Amino acid sequence: MNFNKVEFDRAFGVFSQLPKSDMPETVFSGKSNVGKSSLLNKLFNRKNLARVSSVPGKTVTVNFYNVDGRRFVDLPGYGYARISKREKERFGRLVDEYFHSGRNIALVVQLIDMQHKPSADDLVMIDFLKQTGLPFIVVLTKADRLNKKEYESRLAAFDEELGGPDYPVIPFSALTGQGLGEIKARIAQTLEK
Repeated sequence: MNFNKVEFDRAFGVFSQLPKSDMPETVFSGKSNVGKSSLLNKLFNRKNLARVSSVPGKTVTVNFYNVDGRRFVDLPGYGYARISKREKERFGRLVDEYFHSGRNIALVVQLIDMQHKPSADDLVMIDFLKQTGLPFIVVLTKADRLNKKEYESRLAAFDEELGGPDYPVIPFSALTGQGLGEIKARIAQTLEK
């Protein structure tokens, strides 16, 4: 699979606009400002294909990318407090409808900021993925922001916080590329089944 053969397809703000699910989809999910756009840009070896911002809540649509004949989906981030209640409800509805519409989801890449404990929303999302049986991996973003001791401590804590996970947990850094090879391999392996 060639991750460099990518183009932005379309963005949609309401579920009724979403295109038919006619190919396997790799879905990127996580709270606002967790680093979804940074991970996508690193995967695609591009600087600005997915818009990166220091301000949470920039991805307000479901963004579709065509990657070597496969579909990658960037969902809006959840949990950002500074947006209106109406927008939060719209995001929630959009993501909920996306997951409950029988789409051809090959893999969910669930992102969690490695610097912090998983949020309540992160844990709800992981529980949802387990309950639905959707294949997923957890990517711990911003790994480079921790010193060696903090890194080892947070990695050990995640084992307990995530309930001794029986799914892959991959530390990742958009700065150094740590974990990128394993993430690509997991995605490619899932899509080539």
